[in-house]
Formats: sequence, C-alpha cells, structure tokens
Amino acid sequence: MYIAISGNIGSGKTTLAEKLGKYYNWEVEYEVVETNPYLPDFYADMNMWSFHTQIFFLNTRFKQNQIIQQKGKNIIQDRTIYEDAFVFAKNLNQNGFLADREYETYLGLYESMSAFIKPPDLLIYLKADIPKLVERIHNRGRAYENLIRIDYLRDLNALYEEWISQYRDSKLLTINVNELSFDRKAEDLSYIVNLIESEIHGLFS
Repeated sequence: MYIAISGNIGSGKTTLAEKLGKYYNWEVEYEVVETNPYLPDFYADMNMWSFHTQIFFLNTRFKQNQIIQQKGKNIIQDRTIYEDAFVFAKNLNQNGFLADREYETYLGLYESMSAFIKPPDLLIYLKADIPKLVERIHNRGRAYENLIRIDYLRDLNALYEEWISQYRDSKLLTINVNELSFDRKAEDLSYIVNLIESEIHGLFS
C-alpha cells in the first residue's frame, strides 16, 4: 500500500504523514525541504532561483518515487512529484518567475520521468484556506518562510484545486482541514483515520 499526502504549504502534510506512520506502523518518506540548498534564496529572489529550486525538487521527488517502488513496503509519502509539475512550477511560470524556456525544459524532464513513476494507491489532498495555512506556517517558525506572500499561497491554492479536479491516476480522498487540529486533537486524527480506512477497504473490495 502506497499512500501519498498532498496539499499547499502549511496544510499539515508532514504532520499527518508522521501521525499516520505511527498509527499504521508504516514507513514515511518525507519531503526534502531542509536540505534544499536553494530554498532560502528562492523565497528572497524567486526570479533568480525558481528554476534551480524546482529542478532540485523534481530530481529528489523522482528518486524518492523510485525508492518507494523498490522497497515494496507499506509507505506514506509527504507530497508528490505531480504537485511539483502541475502546481509549483506552473505557478512560477504563470507569475513570470520561471521563463517559458525554463518551464518547457522542466516539463520535458518531468515527461521523461513520468513513464517511470508509479502513482499512489490513494492520494490524500488536504484542503485548507489561506488563514489556516498562514497560522500553521507561523506556528512552525521556519525563518525563510516569513518571506512567503499571501498572493503566492492564494495562487497555489487555485492551482491545487485545478489539478485535483483533473486527477485520475488513482483513488483520491479530499479532506477539508480548516476546522481540524489533528496535530493536537486525538478525535480529529481519528476522524481522518476513519476516512482513510473507508478508502483503503474500498481499494480491496
């Protein structure tokens, strides 16, 4: 079983992946954020560092996907390669931070990799409005994230909705997390687990 968790910055993907990993005793493949050498520069100057940042994420996400396939274990993944291509890179291109020729080069690499990508058995999309995202980003206290603009988060949310509305690669579970605090409230985590259990049982019915 391979479950992937998707969602905007601050939606709670990593926290939920960690909680579910402990609950199911499954392995978790975390998003490589802290080791991305371009990320602080990217938030300070998106025009200069967008291409470098996206290529780093694309490469590490592809390697992660290959590891997941090779292990053949029950795994939960924190963010997917699809989001890199259809949300983050697309947003940077639409807002003029990623030039058309850079975006075309990026998409060419993604398309070459896509033939070797195994989609998750279940994709979980954490849907959150801007106030919830801002609250969680502030609470986790990453200094470079103080530079994230509200309009950047808003644009990402719009592209997430567009991508999710067209997603057909596997079973999809959308969870509105605006009123949930699964990091602190056991009942909220139980609610999410029950939703996932229903989907998992459906996969084998």
